[in-house]
Amino acid sequence: MQERVHLTDKQINDDLLIGVETHPRWWFIAVGFLAIMVATAGGAFGYMINQGLGVTGLNRPVMWGFFITNFVFWVGISHAGVMISSILRLSQAEWRRPVTRAAEVLTIVALMTAMLFPLMHTGRPWRIMYWVFPYDFARGIWPNIRSPLVWDPSAIFTYLISASLFVFVALIPDLAVLRDRSTGPRKQIYGVLSLGWRGTPRQWRLQAIAGILLSALILPVFVSVHSIVSWDFGMTMAVSSWHSTIMAPYFVIGAVHSGVSAVVTVMILLRWAFKWEKYIRPEHLDGLGKLLVVVGTTWFYFFILEFLFGLYSQEAAEVSLRNLLIYQWPWNFMFFIFLATAFFIPIPMWLFRGVRRSVILMLLTSILVNIGMWLERFLIIVPGLTRKADFTFVWGTYRPSIIEIILVAASFAFVTLMILLFSKVFPLIPLFDQKEGKVLEATTRIGRRDVPSIVREE
Repeated sequence: MQERVHLTDKQINDDLLIGVETHPRWWFIAVGFLAIMVATAGGAFGYMINQGLGVTGLNRPVMWGFFITNFVFWVGISHAGVMISSILRLSQAEWRRPVTRAAEVLTIVALMTAMLFPLMHTGRPWRIMYWVFPYDFARGIWPNIRSPLVWDPSAIFTYLISASLFVFVALIPDLAVLRDRSTGPRKQIYGVLSLGWRGTPRQWRLQAIAGILLSALILPVFVSVHSIVSWDFGMTMAVSSWHSTIMAPYFVIGAVHSGVSAVVTVMILLRWAFKWEKYIRPEHLDGLGKLLVVVGTTWFYFFILEFLFGLYSQEAAEVSLRNLLIYQWPWNFMFFIFLATAFFIPIPMWLFRGVRRSVILMLLTSILVNIGMWLERFLIIVPGLTRKADFTFVWGTYRPSIIEIILVAASFAFVTLMILLFSKVFPLIPLFDQKEGKVLEATTRIGRRDVPSIVREE
């Protein structure tokens, strides 16, 4: 077992605020490169607005493509914050401590990114407010409550506000540390944000109560958001292959699978970038690996149910879709890649403790999962639209354009850029959580073995 290093409060502050208080060269290089990618995507989006949606690969009958696939993918990634922060906080899982903040920030950034793609998909995003919100009372214009254009904004805005409040409440003690270590305008800004925090027993008690209440209250939102996204498909009458009662739990557990895998990827990259080996240790990856085994197996069970339900119905469109996925190129190639990367490669590997505690293997397998889960969303949306009617003369296909590829690739750059910018202003590992874990380290368990009560001084 890796030897635990005893860290003082000052050492924790110095280590975890290194991204805020120092100016590493790699940070500026990475931010510059990512900003160029995002700017390129902005140019591609402007070109699409000027020329129209005809520059994309969208056409009849495939009206949803990369944009909606990416929307569903990033909404799924956003579930990581609630799964790790809320559920593990309520269950008192000790290994959650270094992971929570990054998961919560990933939730907010992923939701912001997801919101962009339905706006792009409309072709005229400046008119979306006109149809979603009932602002023009004199003309009697009201939103159509049966439309996903109403469901999705309602669910996502609620989730975004809840997640932002969740992050801010957990940040208050750390903002007070930054206030005390800063000077000039930064000190004043952190002073306002820390809300007069002094670390009194009453403030700690209220902060703990607020964290627990938010953890419990956000869970229904966590379940409802991706359920509503699944109903975008399930309530679409024109596509019979989406009519499955299993869609809501299938989407929710798939979102957790991809979201927690994304958190593993982010935490390992942060471990390397900021040299946080003392804080993100193999036992934390071991705990995340165990969680992913359970979540991934549950997701695969729902996938099998969804796939077999389509064959059991014996509807022509459903059977044609299954034949398309299994026998026809390139859909069968993507289908088997999806299965291998989302389940058959990572889950058997995570059954071995040595793999779960290996930084390299956990990074590779977590990336594989999200490659597979992105393909899963694509294979749910596009093949169903290509075979959405019994008449073969309206069947079609879909080839994404370079504009769509640029915008999808830039979404990953945007998420990474936002996390790096956040790390320049706020700590990505909670200071107070690490100090609390240090106090409890002699009596708590992380993973399978007890943390030793006799530790080496740093």
